[in-house]
Amino acid sequence: MANNSVNNDTPQIQIRFVTKQEQYAVPDFPLSVHTSIVPNELNTLVNELLKESSDIQSDTEFDFLVCSQFLRTALSEHIVERGVSTEEVINVEYVEKYPPPEPQDCLIHDDWVSAVAVCEKWILTGCYDNTLHIWTSKGKHHLVIPGHTSPIKAVAWISLSSDTGSFVSASHDQTAIIWDWNIAENSVDCIHVCRGHERGLEAVSINYDKTLMATGAWDTMLKIWSTSNQDENEDGESTSKKLKSEHGKTRVPTRTMKGHKEAISGIVWSDTTEVITSSWDHTMKVWDTELGGIKHELAGNKSFFDIDYSPLCRAVVTASADRHIRLYDPRSTEGTLVKTIFTSHTQWVQSVRWSTVNESLFISGAYDNDMKLWDTRSPKAPLFDLSGHEDKVLCCNWSNPKFMVSGGADNTVRIFKSKHVVH
Repeated sequence: MANNSVNNDTPQIQIRFVTKQEQYAVPDFPLSVHTSIVPNELNTLVNELLKESSDIQSDTEFDFLVCSQFLRTALSEHIVERGVSTEEVINVEYVEKYPPPEPQDCLIHDDWVSAVAVCEKWILTGCYDNTLHIWTSKGKHHLVIPGHTSPIKAVAWISLSSDTGSFVSASHDQTAIIWDWNIAENSVDCIHVCRGHERGLEAVSINYDKTLMATGAWDTMLKIWSTSNQDENEDGESTSKKLKSEHGKTRVPTRTMKGHKEAISGIVWSDTTEVITSSWDHTMKVWDTELGGIKHELAGNKSFFDIDYSPLCRAVVTASADRHIRLYDPRSTEGTLVKTIFTSHTQWVQSVRWSTVNESLFISGAYDNDMKLWDTRSPKAPLFDLSGHEDKVLCCNWSNPKFMVSGGADNTVRIFKSKHVVH
């Protein structure tokens, strides 16, 4: 086999290129390369092989996976860190590089944007001036919605059709409000005011079939509520009569769960009857919403500010006060086992959200003014820094695979267009 090394004294290593992306397959015979080869040299090599063995004549940018992590250093350094023998043929898997997300519109608000949720082309935002806003992904402002009496800390879509939508907002005024939106008339109605928390709300999450929502607050309680328009309590009898005198639209929780010692900062449904919460008390808890108990607990060493679960890879990512993002397997029996730590932010990480279409990708927003796009196979460096905010990033969302969206203390929402690449 011809030597690809410039200097024959350089130690050699045998590699084999492999890929799951059939259109980029090259012959899989072993090649000798110098041990200090770096990703851009591997890229040149794969593109040369592609030109020889296929019709592809234009260069493609690839990322390289060795021992299931992206190569970000010289090959020798990477394999020494992982204790791999240089005597063996090393499999080098290559995948098309994720294209850089493109900055789109900036949505200007009157105050800090602390909550954002995207559904199809609609962006719902919640602000510190107690207002909600609806925008299109093209940056057109549709509606401002007053109603809360304190800053809004979380928002979520419940349903959306061509002519109507419904969503929920959770506020420091101790309530969550369920809203109905008539899209044709561009008007909203407050359907239910959810009362039961004794301190400000921090988090809200809707279950998979959109019938229930979970809220978490500074009173340390996790509460479950019905999202339906029918007002019923657990006995099935109408509660509207009881509460008519106070407020015709009041709704009470169907279940309240105790367990956290400090504020609940993040909530996500991980199954039809399972919720995972993160808290300032340095713990994450997995709850059974039907039995009302804690199934499992994971202890951290710092306050958690946010959490998200991916049904694609069945893993949890958390945002923390120590600048790190951590990936956990919530079903792992070793309670403190952190699978991966992602380090690049220089301040508190405030928000994390998984891709809904790619099991390896997630975004994070932090007090260092940056949103970052991560691949779980590259823990030491994000794929991209998505800059633009001039102050702290307070929230982010990637529910629509086409748009990464972040809100911040610079009173703006930033939109980045993401190209959909499945590896």
